[in-house]
Amino acid sequence: MNDNVWESKVSGGGDLEALDQLRKAYDGIRRELAKVIVGQDEVLEQLMIALFAGGHCILEGVPGLAKTLTISTLARCLGLSFSRIQFTPDLMPSDITGTEVIQEDKATGRREFKFLPGPIFANVILADEINRTPPKTQAALLEAMQERHVTAGGKRHDLPLPFFLLATQNPIEQEGTYPLPEAQQDRFLFKVFIGYPSYQQEYEIAERTTGYAEANIQVVLAGDDILRFQRLVRQIPAAPDVIRHALDLVRASRPAEPDCPAFVKRMITWGAGPRAVQSLILGGKGRAALRGREHVSVDDVRAMAPPVLRHRIVTNFSAEAEGYTPDRVVQELLEAVEPYTTRLDDDERISKVLSS
Repeated sequence: MNDNVWESKVSGGGDLEALDQLRKAYDGIRRELAKVIVGQDEVLEQLMIALFAGGHCILEGVPGLAKTLTISTLARCLGLSFSRIQFTPDLMPSDITGTEVIQEDKATGRREFKFLPGPIFANVILADEINRTPPKTQAALLEAMQERHVTAGGKRHDLPLPFFLLATQNPIEQEGTYPLPEAQQDRFLFKVFIGYPSYQQEYEIAERTTGYAEANIQVVLAGDDILRFQRLVRQIPAAPDVIRHALDLVRASRPAEPDCPAFVKRMITWGAGPRAVQSLILGGKGRAALRGREHVSVDDVRAMAPPVLRHRIVTNFSAEAEGYTPDRVVQELLEAVEPYTTRLDDDERISKVLSS
């Protein structure tokens, strides 16, 4: 394989060391987060993959699992501005995006409208308990998530980059909540589940959080570095067999497809859409980059299937009656859909995509 070809493919003749820098930065971020967060390695990895892939996340877990602390600490070690928005039933869209007010110029006496930015104007946004606010306010996030700007008074206001939105949901106390519509959930790259810690981890949490010690979090990356790494991740090539496997997984989740597995027709009302294919490939690229690899493997795509597909699959009553959760459906999809090629070594995969 010609290394010069790879350089022009990834960074326009730039620095191959960027992937190694990204891997080392990820290791540094994990070390800083470990000063505050106990365990949750898989959760932290998925958050970092989403960040470098340029996507957003939903985090779901019961109260007390450090969802807010994880996100605010991540913002600190990335040197990014952080804003927490507590979603409530009386929250209005302008409370998030900002509003226009009339101000008078004391010199001329002239009045004019001035835009006052809302809390959405930050690099890392924590949308806390997003399912506690009405759909009108939830929808105010759509433009920001997709377009990276908000519109007020007919004028566009660009958001600071990088822009990373993490929404939390509480799976209990569902009375008086407004579940996110499927179309809005589809805008999130991942849905990440946060589970209970192990016995030893919970002991360490209790020991750490009941004393006086305060963690000194060091900044590992700046905003410009993150933007550079986001471009790098998108430039990592995906071989045709990897793309086909992502496509096969998603299409197999649709009960209207003639070749889908029998359990899909029985258990699923709606399968995942085209954005799921994009998310599987982007997530796979992010996972490969965090490991310092120059290519995406089928295993990368398969590892991303649960966080990518669990919020894009709508199960029916039969699934609930038989105890089928979306995660169980995804696991059976992975068992039913075989990859095209599973034994190509790394050099063969890279040569394949570079010659195509």
